[in-house]
Amino acid sequence: MLVSTNKLIARQRERGFTLIELIVIMVVIGILAAIAIPNYSEYVQRGYRSSAQAFISDVASRQAQFFLSRRAYADTVAALNMTPPADIANRYTIAVVTTAGPPATFTVTATPSGPQATDRCGAMTINQTGTKGAAATRCW
Repeated sequence: MLVSTNKLIARQRERGFTLIELIVIMVVIGILAAIAIPNYSEYVQRGYRSSAQAFISDVASRQAQFFLSRRAYADTVAALNMTPPADIANRYTIAVVTTAGPPATFTVTATPSGPQATDRCGAMTINQTGTKGAAATRCW
């Protein structure tokens, strides 16, 4: 009877985790979170940046069509019968700057705002020649 009681006590001690084990697990989870959360944020920003780049490229394409039919560039995105999608409008301010010339020119700029304001690429531009620019390298 004494032997079975000792086995029962030994089994009860084997159940559960010690405080040290729980602390080690919490530290490991904290380290993984410290690495994963910034990487995920960067990934989300790249996705929205890509959407904004596609949109301003479309605006530049429409500007070329507008110029062929009217011999001038549109001063606003609305004049091109375009509106930024909600996900882009919440994170970027889209602006068009034109110069009458000669030669006539335009620059479309997507300036990050709101949650996208910390984007490393900053304002992205495209002009009538298709030249693309950004504040940092490897953004297009």
